[in-house]
Amino acid sequence: MSLSAQIAWDDTVLPFQLDASDIRGRVARLDGVLEQVLSQHNYPPMIEGLVAEMALLTALIGQTVKLRWKLSLQVRGSGAVRLIATDYYGPTEDGEPARIRAYASYDADRLDLDGDPFPQIGQGYFAILIDQGEGMTPYQGITPIAGGSLSACAETYFAQSEQLPTRFSLTYGQSQMPGEGTHWRAGGVMLQHMPKASPFAKGDGGSGEDGLLDATDILTEDEGENWTRANALLDTVDDIELIGPSVTPTDLLVRLFHEEKPRVYDAQPVKFGCSCSEDKVRQSLSIYSAKDISTMVTDEGTVTADCQFCGSHYVFEPETLGFEAKNASA
Repeated sequence: MSLSAQIAWDDTVLPFQLDASDIRGRVARLDGVLEQVLSQHNYPPMIEGLVAEMALLTALIGQTVKLRWKLSLQVRGSGAVRLIATDYYGPTEDGEPARIRAYASYDADRLDLDGDPFPQIGQGYFAILIDQGEGMTPYQGITPIAGGSLSACAETYFAQSEQLPTRFSLTYGQSQMPGEGTHWRAGGVMLQHMPKASPFAKGDGGSGEDGLLDATDILTEDEGENWTRANALLDTVDDIELIGPSVTPTDLLVRLFHEEKPRVYDAQPVKFGCSCSEDKVRQSLSIYSAKDISTMVTDEGTVTADCQFCGSHYVFEPETLGFEAKNASA
């Protein structure tokens, strides 16, 4: 693949449909986005891997949200990894990039740097939240942490909360091109059975972990055959095909699913982007009284705030904050 073709597919999500199987999907490649997300923090490698996986899931899932909508993924656990949070901001206009940001919180003293990262989340939940804008009630869906990866958690979420059989095949890590330094790359494929008017679930419980629903619990026999076949084809993918740069997403789809009649749609570009601002910090502090604000004052006599996602640092005069603010516009 030429350098120009490689660049064209970096930081994009390509939606597709398998007409012969009644399955839709997306192929994502994250390059500069992931590098910028992780460069905002000095995470240990194991935390970087979890954030990379979560950012890739966010890109694949978020591609379906409408213009100006916001999709958030959250994993909260009882272990050393306390929180992984990501946001996907739908483009403001057709053809414009979507924006992604991500953040993790962890207890460094409890981390086992040589251990498997996922179990160190502990017990908790995986959540998807969709904000449709002002005046609309946000959607929130939550499922328990299950499986052996964040991808497995997302698959369980879609089966349990949406009754949509879903499969992810992801890879991520530091890559190096000849003559260049190392940088993060990630790539993945998402498969999802087309939604039905009346999902079919077998029995009273699911066959997944702790009785949660699995894809096989939702599909009819014929649908299950299509789903099994598409998943078997996806199982043949190599990591280097997922992250590139030698195989384009369109070539990958033809290689994997040519008998399933893949049809592609317009690719969605994505970039790193944060929504924090001085006005939003002021608004978040507007619920506090002057007395409350006084407890936040630093030794330098100011109130400060840092964005956990992008690292922006804000400094305020205390008298300009809260619902008793004076000269806030000065």
